[in-house]
Amino acid sequence: MHRAGLLPTDYASFGAPEQVGRKLLAAAVQRGESDLGSIHGVRRALLDVIAKETTAEPLRIARRDRAPDGFVKYLFELDDAARIEAVRIPLPCEVPGADVSAYAGKEKKYIVCVSSQAGCALACAFCATGRLGFSRNLRAHEMVGQVLAVRAEADRPVRGIVFMGMGEPFLNYDEVIAAARILSHPCGGAIDARAITISTAGIVPAIRRFTADGHKFRLAVSLTHADARKRRALMPIERAHPTSELVSALHDHARARRTRVLVEYVLLGGINDSIADAEELTRLLDRRCVKVDLIDVNGDVGGFRRSTPEVRSEFLDVLARGGIPFAIRYSGGQDVSAGCGQLAAAGTHATVLPLQSAAPPQTGGD
Repeated sequence: MHRAGLLPTDYASFGAPEQVGRKLLAAAVQRGESDLGSIHGVRRALLDVIAKETTAEPLRIARRDRAPDGFVKYLFELDDAARIEAVRIPLPCEVPGADVSAYAGKEKKYIVCVSSQAGCALACAFCATGRLGFSRNLRAHEMVGQVLAVRAEADRPVRGIVFMGMGEPFLNYDEVIAAARILSHPCGGAIDARAITISTAGIVPAIRRFTADGHKFRLAVSLTHADARKRRALMPIERAHPTSELVSALHDHARARRTRVLVEYVLLGGINDSIADAEELTRLLDRRCVKVDLIDVNGDVGGFRRSTPEVRSEFLDVLARGGIPFAIRYSGGQDVSAGCGQLAAAGTHATVLPLQSAAPPQTGGD
């Protein structure tokens, strides 16, 4: 067992009360320690047993690649030689000449995009990860470990997590939720649960379960086309979980949680970016329940091209007239293939980022 994947109550199997579990979680995740030397007020015999039966070794970083806009892609090699990637996203963006006036006086921070599987079985037409096929689910500690590795080298705090890396999070539901709980626990990552987003391509039963479980983590759903037949060609998951059922589930989630679901829409030039496509999207979605996140397609997977600025503007005008809230996601990290849909667990030829001085660990309860 790995201590970065255990919640305080999980130590009950060792005979440890929850109070001791909180101290163990704080050591492994809040402070990122690989041993138990800093823990006091706990019987040495108990600590010896836990130290013998568990580990807290960090993930092995195989490569770091930094893009000019400040995005950093991490390549990890796991114990079984599986390879996964995570991305460090700077807020505000560091692209030269970018207007960051909106962040004046605000804290600079990082968001970490985390992988939940090695590979992916869903084979979305515009995603490089889908071309790899599915290897295996990640364990909770392997997801938490990605964040710990990024945080250990960060020069600003990690304040948010997006489960939008390699894999489909809701096909690894239990481990993803465990990782999110550890990262949001006050003795763990101490990240606000509302700043943790879990994105799914549309696993409807898992969305229903997520709603019933009442988690505070934010839900994002990848839609990409409002027409079910056309979506099927882009996202084969449509065959198992039709758009009608998916939209019903996300609307129900929004109403139950009294929050908007983030609807991700990858703009594909000439495929799903017409005025008619936008009008169909406004008819499909309840404007009170969603916020549309427009994403420019990245890379050359599938041979797609980006929408022109003029076509994208017309698309957004339709959403605005329909009262659909929207945002345009900045597609960062292009120079190192760190953008949405580009993660394929392979090194690049970009400049390798040197190790930085470790920032002070984030604080929380103990």
